[in-house]
Amino acid sequence: MLKQDLDSLTPSRDFNRRDFVQTAVGSGFAAAVLPVTAQTIKTDAAGLEAGEVMIPVGDFKLPAYRAVPAGKKNAPVVLVVSEIFGVHEHIADVARRFAKQGYLAIAPELFVRQGDAGSYGEIAKLMSEVIAKVPDAQVMGDLDACVAWAKTQGADTSKLAVTGFCWGGRITWLYAAHNPGVKAGVAWYGRLLGPTNPLQPRHPIELVGELKAPVLGLYGGQDTGIPLDTVDKMKAALAEGSPAARRSQFQVYADAPHAFNADYRPSYRKDAAEDGWKRCLEWFKAQGVA
Repeated sequence: MLKQDLDSLTPSRDFNRRDFVQTAVGSGFAAAVLPVTAQTIKTDAAGLEAGEVMIPVGDFKLPAYRAVPAGKKNAPVVLVVSEIFGVHEHIADVARRFAKQGYLAIAPELFVRQGDAGSYGEIAKLMSEVIAKVPDAQVMGDLDACVAWAKTQGADTSKLAVTGFCWGGRITWLYAAHNPGVKAGVAWYGRLLGPTNPLQPRHPIELVGELKAPVLGLYGGQDTGIPLDTVDKMKAALAEGSPAARRSQFQVYADAPHAFNADYRPSYRKDAAEDGWKRCLEWFKAQGVA
């Protein structure tokens, strides 16, 4: 979690807490983001199969939110990777948006072994007690398990994409370097470089030589936690990376802050979010996912 995430949580309207506290995967909002703001988007589930599923990862059952057009087989697959708040209502809504476009969208609860991210009201404790303890290797394995599960559901895993937001934006870059089956990634304001540790041993800039799929980076020009010079460093690294790395691109929204797609927060910027969504869909189509 970056400092600007804390700053952007100041509410513009107060909702009843009981209406929004997260109670199940994709239901309600994480405690740390309450109260949510008035512009929060709600995508209905009409025509979809949507809700919580349990995905086997060895002997473990990984909770996830999935949405797919009802009865559709051979749907392309998109993995939706959350921010640090886990799979609350906003991430479920994004999954439904993809399902409305014909995808099987899977948003896994990647923090569940370390704790319940949705229950934390204090971001500092959430970061130290849960997020900091999540190994990148565990995340890669969980996402692989989601792809394997999608195949058992009749989806077309040869058409596989990954997208994520903030924490999930970084993971998007990592997964595009990890899984050779990925055709495209879209990273929304994910960290590109920084300190490493045994659980997070490498960052996206160190993996450009291993990218298996091109990634579109959607970043904010006013993102104080991801300065534009780090985007410039990533661009330079990509130019010297794998063939997929050299096909990767950035779109920077000059006036947008961090979390500009988060419609439940004051950081939301409608124009940038809508343009980013359009570019995301076009990117997946251009890379042969849709």
